[in-house]
Amino acid sequence: MHSRLLLIAACFALAMSTVPTTDAAHIVWSGLVIAENVPQPTPIPQELTPMEQTLKELFGYNQFQVIGQSSKTLKSGEEDWLASSKFFALHVDAQGESDAGYTVNLKLYKEQELLLETDAKLSKRSPLVIKGPQVGNGQLLLVLVVEDDGNKQSQHHRRHSPNGSNPVVTAWRHLRRAIQDVLP
Repeated sequence: MHSRLLLIAACFALAMSTVPTTDAAHIVWSGLVIAENVPQPTPIPQELTPMEQTLKELFGYNQFQVIGQSSKTLKSGEEDWLASSKFFALHVDAQGESDAGYTVNLKLYKEQELLLETDAKLSKRSPLVIKGPQVGNGQLLLVLVVEDDGNKQSQHHRRHSPNGSNPVVTAWRHLRRAIQDVLP
């Protein structure tokens, strides 16, 4: 019995040691997007292609146009930047980094007027999309996506990725099953 528990602990330690730890810088793409329904929608911008189906399903619009954008490389996790368009500006202030992502303070301005201020968690695994005010016949969306510095645009939306399993979760499930097999 003691040797089985030792074996289980060794397997768990081995599984945890294979978890990749990346200290690589991340690029955060921030976009101001107008979503609307039109009879002849234009193709979705390249920046939004990985999340096109999700945006359409969640918001019910058939066209998405980027009206302002910015990309910022985060090294310390405490940078700030601005994505702006003719009338709107999104100020992003990163407050720190964790294993899961970044804590950010977001301020949305229409010209000089502050429309929204909120704190949010920006995940490294999936985009952050916030529904903003109505604009004409459409809706303003605030979109933030974390990208790996060397792997830009490739892992925008891992929720639908066939290889998107988390090695820590997988190791935990294996450990849990092994313990259940050992215990009466």
